[in-house]
Amino acid sequence: MKILYGIQGTGNGHISRAREMARVFQALDCEVDYYFSGRASDKFFDMSCFGDFQVGKGLTFVTEQGCVQKWKTWRQLNLGYFRQEVKTLDLSYYDLVLNDFEPVTAWAAKQQQVPSLSLSHQAAFLHHVPKVNDSLFDRLLTRYFAPTQYQIGLHWYHFNCPILPPIIPCFDKPSINQASFILVYLPFESLTQITELLSHFQQINFVCYHPDIEVESQWQNVQLKPLSRDGFHHHLHQCKGVVANGGFELPSEAISLGKKLLLKPLQGQFEQSSNVATLAMMGLAHVTQSLDITTMRVWLDSESVGRVKIPDVASEVGKWLLSSGWDDITTLQNTLWSQVEFPELVCEVMSEHYPESQYITSNLSLTKPLMK
Repeated sequence: MKILYGIQGTGNGHISRAREMARVFQALDCEVDYYFSGRASDKFFDMSCFGDFQVGKGLTFVTEQGCVQKWKTWRQLNLGYFRQEVKTLDLSYYDLVLNDFEPVTAWAAKQQQVPSLSLSHQAAFLHHVPKVNDSLFDRLLTRYFAPTQYQIGLHWYHFNCPILPPIIPCFDKPSINQASFILVYLPFESLTQITELLSHFQQINFVCYHPDIEVESQWQNVQLKPLSRDGFHHHLHQCKGVVANGGFELPSEAISLGKKLLLKPLQGQFEQSSNVATLAMMGLAHVTQSLDITTMRVWLDSESVGRVKIPDVASEVGKWLLSSGWDDITTLQNTLWSQVEFPELVCEVMSEHYPESQYITSNLSLTKPLMK
């Protein structure tokens, strides 16, 4: 099978998920090419697993100081160039376009009538999962930004919908050598505002990764780190907790390691608002709407509720892509959710919100299929 994998490049979460799928594809009998858009080619890093990948301009959003700027986003869109990218992308070589919210490959597949399948967190919002402040614009964006023939959504809970658990690196067990520092990754916030907030807690050590940091340095109680996949994962395993925006991939990795979370959603982005509300409902994160000293102090004094055990979703999805009809994920879904284990507190909370769940949430052993 020959696959073109289109990946949204504006956030590192999409790329992290694609790395896990690339690991699986290397072990399977399929040929995969990778196409990224939404970021300049010189802004990608640690991309060796994708080989000779392609980069397009695509469509992206303008963010300033933690907010999506919709007017500036509209002004910088070049729809004529986007249409040209779609038109000139030749898909005649491929059997399938796999897509993670990447618009060029999705629209090219639609126009050239090549089978396409979305594997993304955004696809989960096509179902009845928790949503916060989703406008008509948000619903249209979710459905038509990168439209595909088939969709597989990823989320932290099944919500009795045809979706799968997150795709993350396989962590057999959390680190037993947990240090006392806090890991901070707020790429959409001003670095000056971040360091100003952290300076109020001189008794706490912080490690901060940010795209504006070019050289590693120490500022008071904060280690400032340039973006590095290996370095970031080392600190993620060792830290006591994580302060981040409301994306999907980093919180997924953090809860799988049992790290406590403080999340600030990107304002004007309904997906992030929905994400943090969901994790707060599940008891897996604290939420703040601003870089607030009081909220930070309360969170620093809190403890993690425990680890969420997540199976190797990427491997199962890879095998399914090569062996199954793409319109039915029943067996795949039931197999994966039966292996997810939540902390006791989370099980109690979710059983209250979803009393008719078809899983026994104390250990998520399968009682009957989610889908018939």
